[in-house]
Amino acid sequence: MIEQLNFLTRESVLAIREQFGTPVYVYDESRLRAQAAEALAFPSPFGLTVRYAIKANPNAAFLRILDQLGLHFDASSGFEAWRAMKAGVAADKISLSAQEMPDDFLALAEAGIRFVATSSRQLETWGRSLPGTSLAVRFNPGVGSGGTNRTNVGGPHASFGVWHEQLGDIKKIAEQHQLTIDRVHTHIGSGTDPEVWSRVAKLSLALVEQFESVTQIDLGGGYKVARMADEVATDLQSIGAPVHAAIREFAERTGRELHLEIEPGTFMVANVGSLVTEVHDVVSTGTEGHEFIRTDAGLTDILRPAMYGAQHPIVVVPVMPTEEVADYVVVGHCCETGDIMTPAPGDPEAVADRRTTKATPGDVLVIEGAGAYCSSMAASNYNSFPIVPEVLIRNDGTFEQIRRRQTLDEVIWLETND
Repeated sequence: MIEQLNFLTRESVLAIREQFGTPVYVYDESRLRAQAAEALAFPSPFGLTVRYAIKANPNAAFLRILDQLGLHFDASSGFEAWRAMKAGVAADKISLSAQEMPDDFLALAEAGIRFVATSSRQLETWGRSLPGTSLAVRFNPGVGSGGTNRTNVGGPHASFGVWHEQLGDIKKIAEQHQLTIDRVHTHIGSGTDPEVWSRVAKLSLALVEQFESVTQIDLGGGYKVARMADEVATDLQSIGAPVHAAIREFAERTGRELHLEIEPGTFMVANVGSLVTEVHDVVSTGTEGHEFIRTDAGLTDILRPAMYGAQHPIVVVPVMPTEEVADYVVVGHCCETGDIMTPAPGDPEAVADRRTTKATPGDVLVIEGAGAYCSSMAASNYNSFPIVPEVLIRNDGTFEQIRRRQTLDEVIWLETND
């Protein structure tokens, strides 16, 4: 199957290369707004807050657009929280749920961010410094779901949150420091099965029931998108229906009407972005090997294929149009065997051929589905390659550079300046 361009056209691809060079990330504002609208329609009987997971793509342009649309934000580090505030997001719209408790958590608290304790030690640290205050607690409900073990953030093999059987310890710490637990947070990973979400909602509500002070339940994110043509995307209305029903049943049984929070990241931006690269070379390892396309991008810009064996659509845009096709392994520009763009599905250790338009050096190659966890999670500056620019296609079709290309002097700046 020959993949097609997502939101770009042959003309826009060539124009972007001419104006900004390659590699370059390109995002579509209209699609971002459409994803936000879909998330904001998630079923919830007693109110909804949609928090964008900043880690998916923290560019300030994204944060400002989503802020204007009424979304709130989920930060995974103190730095992300400050970054959002520097982009203009109000502190009280930011929830901080971090593996590492920031050294400056008191300054963040004073600014007004909402804190989520992800361990009993974090709760104890907060309580000693800020007794008598309110905060949330993240629990590991005991189950998880994800495309790979590396994206599964629930269950006994994941360190995220307080293990559900340790709920009693949390109660004791909260009582000792007069803390009010006003929100329970869970997050299991990625999945499309409504039955999974129904089960997690019920497990989470069972945790909520142990805290009379809880008024909000946060079920995190993990809404899978379909990057590849054969993948199934999450239908938010479908997975939201059993969540809606569970919260309503809880209210009927307990008299407590819980406000729901969700934290989409990948869902919001994955198919909003593409990485535009150039074919630098085409090489062969003979009849027993492969034909390789070498691009001017790599794990310095998109790490997911090498790290997870993640699959991204790849489209060759030839300078001279052709109907010819060929099978290729697509690789990056790093001196690193693992720098591959076409790993075997689910196996970053193996390579796989992709059928695409016949490529010639100088053609453009577009890696689709690159809006989430690509620019933000890249192995930046490996082999001293500079960080690449980002461009936003505005609603009126104009191109706006929202991050410029890094220079070599900036790559080495911290080594040469005090």
